[in-house]
Amino acid sequence: MMESERLARDVVEKLKQVGRTVSTAESCSGGLLGKLLTDFPGSSQVYLGGVISYTNQVKETILGVERELLDTLGPVSEPVARAMAKGVCMRLHSDYGLSITGLAGPEGDGSGKPVGLVYVALNSPKETVCQELHLSGSRTEIRQSACQSALRLLLNVLNNLQ
Repeated sequence: MMESERLARDVVEKLKQVGRTVSTAESCSGGLLGKLLTDFPGSSQVYLGGVISYTNQVKETILGVERELLDTLGPVSEPVARAMAKGVCMRLHSDYGLSITGLAGPEGDGSGKPVGLVYVALNSPKETVCQELHLSGSRTEIRQSACQSALRLLLNVLNNLQ
């Protein structure tokens, strides 16, 4: 079993134990995070769904990301990642929202931001946290690493619940 599969399994099991739910908002990972979470029987008890927000229009209209953030900072930014995580929580009524936005390559997007720059955010009932990642490797490797980071972020929060 690959690391990302182990992490997803652990997240699903922990969510079941604590009786909480999660939803996902993905850009550069293109649905991989949702796929990982739904690979396990019973995941429908805790995984409510996801939004693949590959364009700014979907980020704005479906997830509620403010147009001003997208226009001034671009889709690959911490505030956008945070807004995506909050938006998917609100739209899907989940306890937790995980978001991933970044540049998986192989080319950049013309913004001057480097390939491998990824933001992973987690919205929880207590707070929204975000990690800036600088990943390397192929497009597939960057996407896998981003998903692993998102799963670790959620698992750490779940393991620290009182």
